[in-house]
Amino acid sequence: MKIKCLAIDDEPFALKQLVDYIQKTPFLELAEKCSSAFEALEKLTEGNIDLIFVDINMPGMSGMELVKSLPPDIMVVFTTAYSEYAVESYKVSAVDYLLKPISYEDFLRSANKAMQHFIKKPNTNEKQHDDHFFVKSDGKTIKIVLSEIDFIESMSEYVKIFLGENKVVISLMSMKSLEASLPSDRFMRVHRSYIVNLDKIATIERNRIVFYNNTYIPVSDQYKDEFKKFIDNSFL
Repeated sequence: MKIKCLAIDDEPFALKQLVDYIQKTPFLELAEKCSSAFEALEKLTEGNIDLIFVDINMPGMSGMELVKSLPPDIMVVFTTAYSEYAVESYKVSAVDYLLKPISYEDFLRSANKAMQHFIKKPNTNEKQHDDHFFVKSDGKTIKIVLSEIDFIESMSEYVKIFLGENKVVISLMSMKSLEASLPSDRFMRVHRSYIVNLDKIATIERNRIVFYNNTYIPVSDQYKDEFKKFIDNSFL
């Protein structure tokens, strides 16, 4: 069992050290290395990272800002040269906090903490409950009830979850990973950019789905055959 890791630091020496330490640790696997938070965002949306080692102080977007936008299941170890960030790091439920310069002994201690968290984590099928799941949005962890979802829209590395009463939750995750966590008998991909709650469909007009709030969603050629099968099977 190996933990897939992402190393993030804008300083070349510090990034190389993280990479070397990860590769030296038998139960860790280096998935990617990034020199900025923006570059890390692209890698994280692919949904195959378990743990990130991230510097707090980086230009553009800080490591703290990055972590506040992450899904709650990604483990975090902060690295920084400034001890005053320790309290803030634990407020976002970081696994650990490493003060530079980092020795391998300290790194391994943090890695072992991450492994204990990893072992205790439920598998993908157990992670989500039947009627809800949780996402990170704007630094908060928000409960999403499946029955309240109208549809989901992909926005590059983010998704917009449209709920009843014109409520929208924006979260950093890939459309692919979210689709895999939703029950296929209740939700369907009908377009590259849209997943719909089948229970919320009011009418279908040609290649458009109309919801009860009069929102229109297109059905693309790529998904129309699968959607047609659903409609055909739903006729009385």
